[in-house]
Amino acid sequence: METLGFVSLTPIEKGWSGDRKYKAVDREGKTFLLRISPLERRVQRENLYAVMSRLPADLSISRPLAQGICSEGIYTLWSWVEGADAEEQITAMPESQQYHLGLEAGALLRRIHVLPAPPESEPWHQRFGRKIDRKLQQYADCPVHYEDGGQIVDFIRQNRYRIEGRPQCFQHGDYHIGNMMLEDGKLVVIDFDRYDFGDPWEEFNRIVWCAQVAPAFAAGQLNGYFDGIPPEDFFALLALYIAVNTLSSLPWAMPFGQEQIDVFLAQEREIMDWYDGFRSTFPKWYTAFHK
Repeated sequence: METLGFVSLTPIEKGWSGDRKYKAVDREGKTFLLRISPLERRVQRENLYAVMSRLPADLSISRPLAQGICSEGIYTLWSWVEGADAEEQITAMPESQQYHLGLEAGALLRRIHVLPAPPESEPWHQRFGRKIDRKLQQYADCPVHYEDGGQIVDFIRQNRYRIEGRPQCFQHGDYHIGNMMLEDGKLVVIDFDRYDFGDPWEEFNRIVWCAQVAPAFAAGQLNGYFDGIPPEDFFALLALYIAVNTLSSLPWAMPFGQEQIDVFLAQEREIMDWYDGFRSTFPKWYTAFHK
């Protein structure tokens, strides 16, 4: 393992990316996150570095500080966040505090979305429309189906028209409480590994994980993003994006075995309850805070 001049490299096992990650300490005692990606991801990593340099300097996020080629691939040095996982801390907080942190997370995301997509980007309805077709086919081919998966498929087919004319911007790509830290009580967003450009409202498709852990946080995240109650058409699109994500989760889980499959079977049952079998586009975890 190439040390790249660091006096200490401690492996970090958390995550699904396939990158090698280390807590790196230099000769001055400063700590960083060192991330090494396969060389075939060089363009993606260089693009991420370039686009994140354009984000507002005062954003509470982990930031890339240096990048280069080493014997094991392309490395990126990130600022180290010294804190606790927000997901592990939030359940011990009162709902009012969970909601306040959600407001913070939503306002942060709104500022991440200030960067527009490249002007040459393919229209969203074309790009995401192909993704919907692919996800529908993958689910149809999957040997395991949800008990009420037909309702999800019908909802997607009936509502896919909603992606027409949507704007596009820079996306974190995996925005949920599992990618947030609490540093001195302040929320810090980490792990931009799955960054993309797309509909800013699609970014909320991972809010399912937040709502399962802390519904008050999820409700706060929506209100913080919109600086008030979201418009009705947002909820309809959010339901569509969550439906697409839910459908594709089962085929994705298959290679990882029964334990991961069971996670998504249970999650789908919860989502179907939130949306009353997708007869409603307003999730119960949100309406509970806005009766």
